[in-house]
Amino acid sequence: MKMASLKHIVVVLIYYHAFVQAKKGTQQQKKTYIIHMDKSNMPASFEDHLKWYDSSLRSVSNSANMLYTYNNVIHGYSTRLTDQEAESLKSQTGILAVLPEQIYELHTTQTPKFLGLENNEAFYPESSLVSEVIVGVLDTGVWPELKSFDDTGLGPIPSSWKGTCEVGKNFNSSSCNKKLIGARYFSKGYEAAFGPINETVESRSPRDDDGHGTHTASTSAGSAVKGASLFGYASGTARGMATSARVAAYKICWQGGCFSTDILAAIEKAVEDGCNVLSMSIGGGVTDYYGDPVAIGAFTAMEQGIVVSCSAGNGGPTSGSISNVAPWITTVGAGTLDRDFPTYITLGNRNKLSGVSLYSGKQLGGSVPLIYGGNASKSTNGDLCMTDTLSPEKVSGKIVVCDRGSNSRVQKGSVVKNAGGVGMILANTDIYGEELVADAHVLPAAAVGQKSGDSIKKYVFTDPNPTGVITFGGTQLGVQPSPVVAAFSSRGPNPVTPEILKPDLIAPGVNILAGWTGAVGPTGLDFDKRRVSFNIISGTSMSCPHVSGLAAVVKAAHRDWSPAAVRSALMTTAYYKYKSGETIEDVATGSSSTPFDYGAGHVDPVSALDPGLVYDLTVDDYLAFLCALKYNSEEIKRIAKRNYVCASSKKYRIEDLNYPSFSVPLQAASGRRGGSGEMTVVKHTRTLTNVGTPATYRVSIFSQTKSVKISVEPGSLSFSKPNEKKTYTVTFTASSMPSGTTSFARLEWSDGKHILGSPIAFSWT
Repeated sequence: MKMASLKHIVVVLIYYHAFVQAKKGTQQQKKTYIIHMDKSNMPASFEDHLKWYDSSLRSVSNSANMLYTYNNVIHGYSTRLTDQEAESLKSQTGILAVLPEQIYELHTTQTPKFLGLENNEAFYPESSLVSEVIVGVLDTGVWPELKSFDDTGLGPIPSSWKGTCEVGKNFNSSSCNKKLIGARYFSKGYEAAFGPINETVESRSPRDDDGHGTHTASTSAGSAVKGASLFGYASGTARGMATSARVAAYKICWQGGCFSTDILAAIEKAVEDGCNVLSMSIGGGVTDYYGDPVAIGAFTAMEQGIVVSCSAGNGGPTSGSISNVAPWITTVGAGTLDRDFPTYITLGNRNKLSGVSLYSGKQLGGSVPLIYGGNASKSTNGDLCMTDTLSPEKVSGKIVVCDRGSNSRVQKGSVVKNAGGVGMILANTDIYGEELVADAHVLPAAAVGQKSGDSIKKYVFTDPNPTGVITFGGTQLGVQPSPVVAAFSSRGPNPVTPEILKPDLIAPGVNILAGWTGAVGPTGLDFDKRRVSFNIISGTSMSCPHVSGLAAVVKAAHRDWSPAAVRSALMTTAYYKYKSGETIEDVATGSSSTPFDYGAGHVDPVSALDPGLVYDLTVDDYLAFLCALKYNSEEIKRIAKRNYVCASSKKYRIEDLNYPSFSVPLQAASGRRGGSGEMTVVKHTRTLTNVGTPATYRVSIFSQTKSVKISVEPGSLSFSKPNEKKTYTVTFTASSMPSGTTSFARLEWSDGKHILGSPIAFSWT
């Protein structure tokens, strides 16, 4: 008994020691924090704010170093601290916030013609004006040797440019030119978390080893390149939206993600460098604006007259999945083009189905046996064709039907090929519905929608000897209906401020051809040794730079316009119906989409150049908005870097933010039918600024619901001179409805030449 007791005591002591050491290790583990300082409260004993920053850091840690110091986007610095050190720093005078590092992810030729640019160049501002606009792209870097960054025909670099071309691995000062006028990289936050960059894998320089940044940069402002294609698909002239604009690349994303400390440092430099537009196809979680590094950085950029365009996210079709929702950010969802890459599947029962693919290589000679991945594996993941799950003896010489999900679409084909399969049919499940995304597969493969996938699987399950053949149809133009809202495009309502409708608009984001890196193949996977100059990929990452480039064109035509005016022009001229009069379709449902899907509609760049009127916003308007959110002075200072006190005598209302769209959250009544008989009255005030010729505009209302009465006062607005402002009020008188009910309407002002459209979204919760 004594020996057993002694052993028990020893074991307990060992476990206790391990627990204490683990707890101690957890306490000592360092994390990256952004330290937001109140520069206006710097102690008088310090003559320099940098010395104050250093002193504050030394007071809690003798070993920590500052990664970055910030003076534009915020006042402060970033560093590595233990949890205990971070808590200690929070209590110091002059510390506004200690924000933990956030990791963001990437939202990953026919387009100009589809957008109406090809035959309307006369409406565009002169190239010399566009060439004065600088588009900063914050992404994975750039591949400078691409023809998309050729500077032939461009004049001197704008005198407003203050940036540089940073030197690093495989990147020197000659990598920049009069097109790609600057390039920087930001890795301190990433390296603090993961250690020094492995330069055998990724370049510690602005060079793009991923492809995403090159794709977005060339989409927004790439030079025209004739004969562009991916393996012959989508062949033609590839050009950015603002062909003559200059590009500045800011590498903020690495293999481990995009770190908020690096993002803030990049925005800081982009503002200093003189960019006019910032394009960020990244996203993370949603939080209050004073805790969102992208929203904070974008506010500073907006103050400097810089248009900030961000991707909405790829979380669709889930409701409320949208990100980058601050009202000073232009938030862009994704739609399709009128172009497709069809494949045709003929089954042994003579049933013919269609799908999409970008496969280029040796085709199947004829019909071959079919097998479902789930029947060719002992693994529970066989249906998904995960790595090492398929049995070669069952797969060899066959086309394998794989369900979409979990691993990458192209990787599934590689798994099939490695197991001896000769082809793949990638079948959508109910999560993906009928959305089709084309990929450059490594073997003959076709992606099909859920209905076709279910039909193929039923045939495979019931026929004793199922066979099939896949043929490829090249590039198909004139596909209708188009655009349709992409299923992956993130949706509203706005999870942070439901009274602000997001997304703002949609733009092409499915199967987009643009420049690519020379470091990886078109799939981006290690096993893909193919190299291409152009690639076709999809995501709101692709729609965002379309709007960034178009914003650059509008900015070139109207250099005195604020970022809000530029966004207003893009939103109020967007279209939400086809020429037939039908509302833009949502591919996720096969039915009409709503403003929670497309915002104001699909961008129409030619109309945006001459909107007639704009909804403008100033910094003071946004400060009043923050007051309406009931942010306190400290929270406002985190965003605006100034002492601002909301006046106690003033009534601040979110509904009065001069936004080009309307979102009206309403309280639902109790009961299954939701009818208490009580009415809710909500008023929104807006101000329009004349940017056209003298005219009288009259209002029209189009509504889906009888549950909300909409009135506008006054019903007409007369403008006699440029920049004249007129205010109107919209009154919504709503009946109660069951919780979860949504409905939509539209308000339009027209002078007979211009039509300014504003979507209205009602939601009862």
